Parts: sequence; C-alpha cells; structure tokens
Amino acid sequence: MAFKHFEAIEKHAGLLGVLIAIFVSIGGLAEITPLFMQAHAVKAPPGVHPYDPLRLAGRDIYVREGCYLCHSQMIRALRFETERYGHYSTAVESVYDRPFQWGSKRTGPDLARVGGKYSDPWHRLHLMNPRQVVPQSNMPGYPWLAGKKLDAAQIQASMRTLRRLGDPYTDADIAGAPAAVDGKTEMDALIAYLQGLGIKNEPTPAAAAASAAGAP
Repeated sequence: MAFKHFEAIEKHAGLLGVLIAIFVSIGGLAEITPLFMQAHAVKAPPGVHPYDPLRLAGRDIYVREGCYLCHSQMIRALRFETERYGHYSTAVESVYDRPFQWGSKRTGPDLARVGGKYSDPWHRLHLMNPRQVVPQSNMPGYPWLAGKKLDAAQIQASMRTLRRLGDPYTDADIAGAPAAVDGKTEMDALIAYLQGLGIKNEPTPAAAAASAAGAP
C-alpha cells in the first residue's frame, strides 16, 4: 500500500514538487531557528556600546562603499591569524552590528583590530589615494568622501530605527547627534569608524572569555 502511495507521488510532478518544497522548508527551519534564537540571546557585555553618531555614519559609509567586499572583520582563533591581526574575534563585539562584518573574503587585510594602528592623517591619505602610502596597493581611492558633509537628520533616523531593534540609544543621544557631526565630512566619519575597530567596542577580558567559551 505504501509503495502505491509513493508511485502516485512520483507520477504527479506537481504534487512531488509541493512535497519537496514542504520538506525542504521544514529542514531549513530546523537549521535556521536555533541559530536565530542563539543570535538574539547574545547580550552586550560591559565595555561594548552602540556606535556614537559619527562612527555610526562612518559604518554606514563603509557598507555603502562596499569595503566589506575586500575586508573582513573576523579574526579566527588560529595562530597565524592572531599573530598577524591580534586577538580573535568574539560574537559579543558585533552585538550592535547590523549587518555584522564577519566573513572570509579578504582581498585586503582584516580590519577587526585596525583601530589605533595608523594615524588619522595616514587614513586620510590612504583613502584619498592608497598608493601614496602603500605603493603596491590595488585598493581604489575615495576622494569624494572628503567633500561631502554628513546629513545629521539621516543619522538621527538611523539611531531611532536601531533603538527599535534594541540598541540602547536615549532621547539625549539622538538629540545630540547634529552637534556631534557638525562640520564633519564622510571622510571624517569613515576614519572615526576605522579608528574605533577593536578599541571602542572591545569587551572586558572576562566577557570575551565567556563569549569564547560559549562559541562553537
């Protein structure tokens, strides 16, 4: 009897397609749901804070310009990675990142710990024309960022949206955004974002150890 049922399904392409879609969906949910729940269980530890207005604008520019296509922000717990880039990345560092910048595609170096490694003038020259400071670089320049002022209203809108998603921005934080970015360019914002990577959102040693212990 069961064989006849299977034979009937195999002979009806439409029914077979519907059943395949149903079972693939069930399998996908079985894999995705636990990961989704685990991601929402990650809480910000002491020392990790949401981005200030200038760095938030810089991060949006970083994503808009496609910097993530060549630079990851995920140092693996492997000796050759930690010796080159610094302490391996932990999930709690990226708790306020939407979307997070983890990944394995590296045309350029990983930037998870680049904050403070170079001066602001170095970053400015590098972004204007990378070959001024790294002759062998194949990175494109971004000179137009230096002449474009930041839109404070847009940054405030981003902060309000992120607050709805759980970022602890206060009314005072949002109200103070225009003053924080007054007179700043997109170049200033991107440099501020880069200079904070691995510094501004670095968790305390205890929190980092707890995150690493819970990581797969």
